[in-house]
Amino acid sequence: MQEIRYELTKTPKKKPAPGDPLPFGTVFTDHMFVMDYTEGIGWHDPRIVPYAPISLDPAAMVLHYAQESFEGLKAYRHPDGSIYLFRPEKNAARMKTTHERICMPPVPEEDFVEAICALVRVEKDWVPSEEGESLYIRPFCIATEAHLGVKPSSTYQFIIICSPVGAYYATGLAPVKIYVEDKYVRATPGGTGYIKCGGNYAASLISQETAESLGYSQTLWLDGVERKYVEEVGSMNCFFKIGGTVYTAPTVGTVLPGITRMSCIELLNEWGIPVSVERLPITDVMQASRDGRLEEVFGTGTAAVISPVGELRYEGEVAVINDGKIGDLTQKLYDTITGIQWGKLPDTLGWTKKVC
Repeated sequence: MQEIRYELTKTPKKKPAPGDPLPFGTVFTDHMFVMDYTEGIGWHDPRIVPYAPISLDPAAMVLHYAQESFEGLKAYRHPDGSIYLFRPEKNAARMKTTHERICMPPVPEEDFVEAICALVRVEKDWVPSEEGESLYIRPFCIATEAHLGVKPSSTYQFIIICSPVGAYYATGLAPVKIYVEDKYVRATPGGTGYIKCGGNYAASLISQETAESLGYSQTLWLDGVERKYVEEVGSMNCFFKIGGTVYTAPTVGTVLPGITRMSCIELLNEWGIPVSVERLPITDVMQASRDGRLEEVFGTGTAAVISPVGELRYEGEVAVINDGKIGDLTQKLYDTITGIQWGKLPDTLGWTKKVC
């Protein structure tokens, strides 16, 4: 990457005080990283500039044909005041996979990580230090060519913004209620279910509204062909502990390969807990609940980290998991991953990267 150009704000914002509420994704830092792509030139002009609205031509292709991608990761302040990232190279690799699928030029993985580190160093005073708080980092890429016609854009912008955040769910680590969607589908084989692009999330909103109207926090999606096998929750991968074995859907083209998901599987393997990465019918989940074998259900993702599930609703039937309380394994995974992220446990697996 070319040398980053710095243009720092002359009017810094007031930062949240310790103890101030930090609703997810509503407060933004002083600066953003921007880098341009031009066909025939490549990525150029990396810069950190004051946070400001983006200027786009009304014919910008992202607005019409949805050529865009995004990632999500966090910066964590450790007890000694230092700041670390959690497995940022995995986000870089996943964005590359996304770009391959939707015909966007890849952001070099080392440039992706370097840009994040540079921005976090500038915004280090925005990284909160209260329990459970972090700096959420949102890298994204958009097609900027002004052209009405379906083709890959010839110009793009790669942008990174940051937001200090508290817990993703207002309930914190309290178990959430999940609605199993049996009408709409999120992804089908050969589609874009395994990448991180906005269209996947836009298509999920109608089901999210249904879930919320019934008093549920999120939607659990079934496969798009048979509408039989559990896949993922709206903003999380999903795990089911049945009879001592932990099940999660394979990432074979319709499920996002989550980085927290990957980390949980690696920890479970290290702990000697059986993990089955195979298709699991929703009817088996409900039968396991009736039989008393459904021990725990939890979601995983960067935003929420680990989210215990206390209730599932499918075709009018309700399964209550572990009396609506967080399970021991769910708690252990949460404590271990967050302990590594916030520097309270040693990082023996080499998952964290020091920024400053």
